[in-house]
Amino acid sequence: MVTGVLPVALEDATKAVQVFLYSGKEYVCLMQLHGDVDDLDVKSILEEFTGEILQRPPLRASVRRDLRKRTIYRISLLEKDGRRVLFRVACQAGTYIRKLCSDVGEALGCGAHMRELRRTRAGPFTEDEHIFTLQQLQEARRLHVEEGCEGPLREAVRPVEEIFKHIPKIYIRDSAVDAVCHGARLAVPGVVKVETGISRLGPAAIFTLKGEVVALARSELSTQEIMEAEKGIAARPVRVIMRPGTYPRRWGGVQEQI
Repeated sequence: MVTGVLPVALEDATKAVQVFLYSGKEYVCLMQLHGDVDDLDVKSILEEFTGEILQRPPLRASVRRDLRKRTIYRISLLEKDGRRVLFRVACQAGTYIRKLCSDVGEALGCGAHMRELRRTRAGPFTEDEHIFTLQQLQEARRLHVEEGCEGPLREAVRPVEEIFKHIPKIYIRDSAVDAVCHGARLAVPGVVKVETGISRLGPAAIFTLKGEVVALARSELSTQEIMEAEKGIAARPVRVIMRPGTYPRRWGGVQEQI
């Protein structure tokens, strides 16, 4: 009983999947209480789970069951009908809603479990704009193959750059692109412009001036520090997305500076 947004990466875009670890998700969940609880008590307990919480993955999880911290950005009661509770939650990637329901039930003193779940957002992708059924994809492919109509297929299969919509970006010189594609650290002289929101050791996306993603990186400097520095390392690639050789290789003085 789980439906909703499920981003699927194709070909080289699979290299960018880990970006979703830095992006939040939103769900609408139907929770089944195991006892009768007042509406105001349910609303109050749900609100108490806002912020940083501790979670241990459920038994059926595919990861180690170590206690870990996760952040609930927002949680709100939408509707309550007897023992059935409908709520919306925005949370950090890696949060288990099934376990959240169990913990809420324990806090209420009656127990609870997840009955149905719908993911309404994964990173920048929402069910209002980016959700397609397999039947729609099949029809889009048919229109492309048989009638040469690309529109529906292009609407469903998006450029990989859209995955990085919520990641602050560093734009670099063309002469620096191939070096980064080979895993080189990005030095400050190779940077042309930066977006706000970049923090030390935080995620950053390295882009070309044409708006093409080069790599997911860990920033060594904040936005302000990159703007003020004249030398030093700005970021280190974590996952290179662009294939080496896409931009001309530059050797010599320019290469040594980046």
